[in-house]
Amino acid sequence: MSDTDLTIHQAFLPHDDHEASLAFYRDTLGFEVRNDVEYMGMHWLTVGPPEQPGTSIVLHPPAIDPGITDDERRTITDMMAKGTFASINLATTSLDSTFERLQAGDVDVVQEPTDQPWGIRDCALRDPAGNMIRIFEVK
Repeated sequence: MSDTDLTIHQAFLPHDDHEASLAFYRDTLGFEVRNDVEYMGMHWLTVGPPEQPGTSIVLHPPAIDPGITDDERRTITDMMAKGTFASINLATTSLDSTFERLQAGDVDVVQEPTDQPWGIRDCALRDPAGNMIRIFEVK
């Protein structure tokens, strides 16, 4: 038994198109929008699964930290374009039906459902900003 009461509250992913991210996370994945903030021309979205009200994904403008150099901003932009900057793992109890539903929404499929040699079955896709989303089947 652990003495900690820590839980995962928020994870952060960059986005570079508010409307595309909103449509993807709300309409395609079925997440609820918990917050939609516009400030000085930038948009932050907070989304999450309806069944997990205490866990959210914050979709934020990339490289807004004032401590980031122009070279670092270019690197972040390049990595986002290649899909190598950020990722998140999601889970479902029915990978094949979830994949079918998502594929009907015209997602950017990276890997169809596959039995991995380490014992997990998963698929992979990208969100509109290029973030890698892997979906694992859990029982």
